[in-house]
Amino acid sequence: MKEITDPGLKSFLNIAPDSDFPIQNLPYGIFQPDALSKPRGGVAIGEWILDLSVLEENGFFYEIVGQPSNIFSKPTLNLFLEQGPEVWHATRAVITRLLREDEPVLRDNKNLQNQVLVPQAEARLSLPVQISNYTDFYSSEHHARNVGEIFRGRDKSLLPNWKYIPIAYHGRASSIVLSHTSIYRPYGQILAKDQASPTFGPTQFLDFEVEIGAFVGCGNELGQPIPMSEAQKHLFGMVLVNDWSARDIQLWEYQPLGPFLAKSFASSISPWIVPFEALDPFRCKGPGQTPEPLPYLQNSHPFSFDINLEVAIQTEKMAEAQIISRTNTKNLYWDLLQQVTHHTSNGCNLQTGDLLASGTISGPDPESYGSMLELTWNKSQAIKLDSGEIRFALEDGDTIILKGWCQGDGYRIGLGNVTGKILAAKESRL
Repeated sequence: MKEITDPGLKSFLNIAPDSDFPIQNLPYGIFQPDALSKPRGGVAIGEWILDLSVLEENGFFYEIVGQPSNIFSKPTLNLFLEQGPEVWHATRAVITRLLREDEPVLRDNKNLQNQVLVPQAEARLSLPVQISNYTDFYSSEHHARNVGEIFRGRDKSLLPNWKYIPIAYHGRASSIVLSHTSIYRPYGQILAKDQASPTFGPTQFLDFEVEIGAFVGCGNELGQPIPMSEAQKHLFGMVLVNDWSARDIQLWEYQPLGPFLAKSFASSISPWIVPFEALDPFRCKGPGQTPEPLPYLQNSHPFSFDINLEVAIQTEKMAEAQIISRTNTKNLYWDLLQQVTHHTSNGCNLQTGDLLASGTISGPDPESYGSMLELTWNKSQAIKLDSGEIRFALEDGDTIILKGWCQGDGYRIGLGNVTGKILAAKESRL
């Protein structure tokens, strides 16, 4: 693995030290070089996209045993994801070799460079996979305690099952959208304070949630659980997730079965999937787990990562976005392998392209809270912006930008960003 994650690796392309996409990263996505081209697979490298479909046509992946032909000419990466870790690694090794500064095949062939290197600024990006299922976990203890304290009081902040079960709900896959997709303010039932019955209308407490998401590569058969020792083989890579939330709708509808319309109107993801091979140097220990998890959830090799996360807001009056929260994925109590194992422990079958999100990631300090619900403590304190504006909740015209990266020695592994602007509610037809 060292040959593709070595921090000393250099590309023949000129890549800035603070670029999200050095040669050690090589995240996968789906793009169109121009409006008339068909979507195809690519890899982000510096300011460019490496067109994998052209490399495939020229036979560069022919040596990879078991890889189907035309795998990167498809409009999604699903066929590639289902090939499994050996093919993922072999493909990444070929791409890394072609981009190295000491490899002449692409470096010295200007004609081939013109065919395979597309400026990111000129390309159109699409959802990287066809997402069949979406599960959103509740894995941050700080977030769970904050939410519990807000609604139930400090003494009952954490429910009795939380430290035994990786809690989750099944979300709506059809409303997952790519970064830079605008979000319409959703409608739902809302029970106002001191009212006996609810009303129907646009949410008045629209919120963001900073999360990470993992894409399933290889699924499992129905009735065949995935043990902890095999869970990593089923995970391909990671994206950023903003799980938009309508808190007032959520508060009324979540009892007894959990989120519904408060979540299903939209979730946004970043366009590039960072392979776990690229993230491996940044694995770290997560929080200690007390009490000890049940035996099937015990893991001698934790799957936590040191990923910095930032949340910024830009109102229509602001020339630049302002950071309002900084947190880190190492704050997650339950790791991805525990999530996969618990998810399948009843025989549930994960499928290629399934998205498993972490749930809101909050740290121990108010500056590291991952939602406006926490940052404003349920609208009891305002977020003061440099523009002189204040926010208790997201307003029409506000843009939220999430960024994520791992900081290495002289390079960073970036997850890019996920951006969304809030639009006024559409006129209701109901």
